[in-house]
Amino acid sequence: MTDSTNTRGAGGGDGGEAFVSAFTAAGADYLFCSSGSEWAPVWESLARRHRDGDPAPGYLDLTHETVAVGMATGYGLVTRRPQGVLLHAAPGLLQGSMAIHGALLAGVPMVVTSSESSTYGDGPGPDPGGQWYRNLSIVGGPHGVARPFTKWATEAAGVHTLPTMITRAAELARRAPAGPSYLNIPLEVLLEDWDGREAKPVAAPGSTHSSPEEVDPVAQLIREAENPVIVTETAGREVGGFEALVAFAEAWNIPVVEPDSAVCGNFPRSHPLHAGSDIGPWMDEADLILLVNCRVPFYPPSRRPAKATIVVIDEVPQRPHLVYQVLFADRYLEGNVANSLRQLARRAKDLDPAAVDRRRTVQQLRYAAEQSAIAEAESRAEQAEGVDPVLVAAALRELLDGTDALVVDETITHSRVVKRHLKTAGPDSYFYVQGGLGQGIAVALGAKLAAPDRPVVFTVGDGAFTYNPVIPSYDASKTYGLPVLIVVFNNRVYRSMNLNHRRFYPEGAAAETGEWLGTDLNRLPRLAAFAEPFGMHTETVDTPDALTPALERALQAVADGTTAVVDVLVTR
Repeated sequence: MTDSTNTRGAGGGDGGEAFVSAFTAAGADYLFCSSGSEWAPVWESLARRHRDGDPAPGYLDLTHETVAVGMATGYGLVTRRPQGVLLHAAPGLLQGSMAIHGALLAGVPMVVTSSESSTYGDGPGPDPGGQWYRNLSIVGGPHGVARPFTKWATEAAGVHTLPTMITRAAELARRAPAGPSYLNIPLEVLLEDWDGREAKPVAAPGSTHSSPEEVDPVAQLIREAENPVIVTETAGREVGGFEALVAFAEAWNIPVVEPDSAVCGNFPRSHPLHAGSDIGPWMDEADLILLVNCRVPFYPPSRRPAKATIVVIDEVPQRPHLVYQVLFADRYLEGNVANSLRQLARRAKDLDPAAVDRRRTVQQLRYAAEQSAIAEAESRAEQAEGVDPVLVAAALRELLDGTDALVVDETITHSRVVKRHLKTAGPDSYFYVQGGLGQGIAVALGAKLAAPDRPVVFTVGDGAFTYNPVIPSYDASKTYGLPVLIVVFNNRVYRSMNLNHRRFYPEGAAAETGEWLGTDLNRLPRLAAFAEPFGMHTETVDTPDALTPALERALQAVADGTTAVVDVLVTR
């Protein structure tokens, strides 16, 4: 492992070598780096390993912190394994904090690292540089800053504990509830001589299962229920969770609701048991509500179902990162969710045929009414003047049919339209960006890195698009050969903000004068034009007849290896 010519230290090199060795042991495929002056020891280790043919994670040089974290998020959404993220000092951590918080909400494991100085130039050894003394330090250390938006955050105080600190951070990140962990690694530690004691390669985590004694009473509750319903937000995030939920719902013939708070595809939207996104009708009618990986099923939180028994099926039902959470649970079924669902599916015996037939008939009518409403909405959109957002989602559905596409969604005003009319039907086919706006392009790029053979489509509103670090994202796409289709639902306004203003002050001064502040986006230039300097395919669409041909050309460009941006000027 030692390079006697170029590697510091007489044993195993220095802290940079310990760092790379540990991420290799942790099984990281990639290090996503937004460069900072502390990372020279890591770069030197990677250069040596590349020269000598030694193993190391792949490395991506990225030009914005949100891009680095967002790509790690997208990659982790698909692979469910923690990757390494390198940010610069406390300022880089703060810049990336919004995306790190998004990873926490999405349940994506990763190990985020940044640095500080422990000597400020007054200690022995190499000079860390005056910038740490003048500009980069923060009282309490960056790990203090990171604690509210990570699972676990601490400082690696010495080079000899660094490898195991990194692998432990990876193990903590991966376990339920999965999420980002953080390590502050002082530059002096990275420059310190290392004795070569490597961390042991990380083993795959085990699993916890509910016992038969816990599962049997839940099965009996389902057996006795007249009008049960499943509500889920993140069952599809679990390994095998999508398939297990389908098998469970089919075995018992129970409708499935994916509320607006769903963060991924959990159940085929084309399945006859899919009951839409509105839990409202069930609040008075259901006698059993099965909350399957559902953090926040009711809004307002105090809105309690009238008569339903509530069973929570979740490995970590009480989410520690949520400030306030109300589930009204009558019974918990904890442990691995996919396993719990499979156990329940096997117990679907001795059912009351009349009760099953009744709810099957009702659900058939409900599903038919929803499909009819979708068709009617699309028919109206086809006949409307201009490009209705429903037309965009429907056109995408038709063009993506049979392609195994993966959709990353960062729309706000149009999110219900996208979910309802795209009708994604497979596991890992839909992800909704969590946390603050402005991460989505990077998340889509990370998903593409994890699934290079699948078409990746990013849907976004014009407001959210402008929050994204567009130029650094396009740079990453071109540099690393990650072509994605970006479809902008451009209504030239922060519609969500405008609607809130109107809702809070329906007869206020703004309504009287027409002075709607904080919402106008008409002044922005052509959004597709930002991609042109990168040689990407661009389209701006403002008529219905031009929509499908533009999307077809864009998808072909993506298939040919370049990102395509279709800016659609929608009517609402």
